[in-house]
Amino acid sequence: SMIRMEEVFPYPEISNEELQEINQFVGPVEKFFAEEVDSKKIDRDAKIPPETLKGLGDLGLFGMQIPEEYGGLGLSNTMYARLGEIISLDGSIAVTLAAHQAIGLKGILITGTDEQKAKYLPKLASGEHIAAFCLTEPGSGSDAASIQTRATLSEDGKYFLLNGSKVWISNGGLASIFTVFARTEIVEKDGQVKDKITAFIVERDFGGVTHGKPEDKLGIRGSNTCEVHFENTKVPVENVLGEVGGGFKVAMNILNSGRFSMGSASAGMIKKLIEMTAEHACTRKQFNKKLSEFGLIQEKFCFMAVKAYVMESMAYLTAGMMDRPGLPDCSVEAAMVKVFSSEGAWACVSEALQILGGLGYMKDYPYERYLRDSRILLIFEGTNEILRMYIALTGMQHAGKILTDKIKYELVNKVRDSTGRKVDYGIMEERGGLVHPSLQVRARHCLSQLCTIVDEQLALKRVSDIVINLYAMTAAISRASRSISIGLRNHDHDVLLTNIFCSEAYFKNNYALAQLQKYADENLDDYIKKAAKQILEKRAYLCSHPLDRTF
Repeated sequence: SMIRMEEVFPYPEISNEELQEINQFVGPVEKFFAEEVDSKKIDRDAKIPPETLKGLGDLGLFGMQIPEEYGGLGLSNTMYARLGEIISLDGSIAVTLAAHQAIGLKGILITGTDEQKAKYLPKLASGEHIAAFCLTEPGSGSDAASIQTRATLSEDGKYFLLNGSKVWISNGGLASIFTVFARTEIVEKDGQVKDKITAFIVERDFGGVTHGKPEDKLGIRGSNTCEVHFENTKVPVENVLGEVGGGFKVAMNILNSGRFSMGSASAGMIKKLIEMTAEHACTRKQFNKKLSEFGLIQEKFCFMAVKAYVMESMAYLTAGMMDRPGLPDCSVEAAMVKVFSSEGAWACVSEALQILGGLGYMKDYPYERYLRDSRILLIFEGTNEILRMYIALTGMQHAGKILTDKIKYELVNKVRDSTGRKVDYGIMEERGGLVHPSLQVRARHCLSQLCTIVDEQLALKRVSDIVINLYAMTAAISRASRSISIGLRNHDHDVLLTNIFCSEAYFKNNYALAQLQKYADENLDDYIKKAAKQILEKRAYLCSHPLDRTF
């Protein structure tokens, strides 16, 4: 049983106190975004005005998850997700705030020492200092472990000298505090010298920190993205984040802990889109009928509502799990939320633009901006391709571990008797009923298949899509069950959307499972690879032109 029922049922609830607390913030933040944020201007000028940043700081939005003792709002993951719904109405602001706190200062929050927290968090919480996260390099994107930036310990052992370049750094031009990942030499216990990644807290004031001009981007144009260069930057040893050589793990923990909020952000945006497009569909007439009366337009509204419902269900289920005492690791769930939501957001924005027709394409309306802004969601904080591999392989590891344990168990119990003959105690029930012989072959087959699948990205993609759908179905069912049992208004609508989603997901999963059979008619992997190989060998489209007559 993959699903631990007690973790997903009943759906997480927050207390009345928490509900009141979050509602204190929701009103003022909504008011600020409605009255003070000019998204069109931010997009056009490609920067957020200083007074807007100051306003965000005054609302406490630079320190949402920083504890109150350091001047932050001390919000739970659930409350952070709730505010994310509003903040996401401007992509540039959402990315600026997320780069600052979901990744930029997150390392100090989760692995910083008390001294590091006391020194840096108060000014980061107020927005006086802005943070950035420096991992990606010109030659190191998805393969984060291949970074080349170096940190060399000084003769006296008091500081590290940092050298290297980072690219596409959000807030790179605004930040005064950077979380930077660099290679350091480690002497292992056995005396071997190894090159390992270490995380550092770097202040711009340390010197040798420069940045390039802001990048000119498709979307989230108002967020600052640039190259950051370190040239003999002196970083005191007390600014190592976590352990020397333990930086890769720090980077993954930071990224894993931030992804869940993309779900509520995307859902917030889509709910807004539904309102805006419904207004148009119910007033615009063609063929003497309102747009809202046409089946193909109705289908789009249902599509958007189902996506928003499922994203929201996944996001708040995951946030609720993360808020439980004992902090279970929800990095796979968070990755599933990220993949599902980013793809759902992109599809929904495209449908919303379509409902508006020609108007949707015009700069006077916000739809084209939403389209441009949402495209980044499939790329950053881990591309969806990498995350699909992560989701599938983590699941496989779990299954693999159970099987390996069974097989190990079996091998341990094959012993030789005094004559040197192998005696198979594994088969004998009275020896504690170890792996039944009929299962041993299955277990071996299963493991060997696991090993072949691990190299098969197309198969892994299907596995992850199945798992994402299962988690999405679970979240929607759990949420709809809660809606019915506590009698939420419109709970029958919850059930309707859940039924639609689960039926569709069930059929998609069955098809994916069919494709996973090696010789199934549904499985075109070998053809796909063959076609791709031929195209890539020539680096071109291969077919003759339809008008060609040469042989």
